[in-house]
Amino acid sequence: MTTTQNTTHNGWTNYATWRVNLEMFDGHDSTDGYKVTPEDCENYAQAVLLENETEHGTEGGLVIDYALAFLEDVNWSEIAESINENV
Repeated sequence: MTTTQNTTHNGWTNYATWRVNLEMFDGHDSTDGYKVTPEDCENYAQAVLLENETEHGTEGGLVIDYALAFLEDVNWSEIAESINENV
């Protein structure tokens, strides 16, 4: 038996996309007229994680590996589109 599972979350593609948008991008608008790309969003999120990691002296390890794996499920195009709506 095949079932289709609805994995959307609060109007976003999935939980990972909703959560990353909420925690890292909510309220960010591209006010200088520059349209962000999905790659811009992904690079920013990874940089935030890695910066936070080194600030707390926990370079490498299981926690950052899990966090980076979580980012793999994010729909970066959806986040970029949301940011660019007001450009």
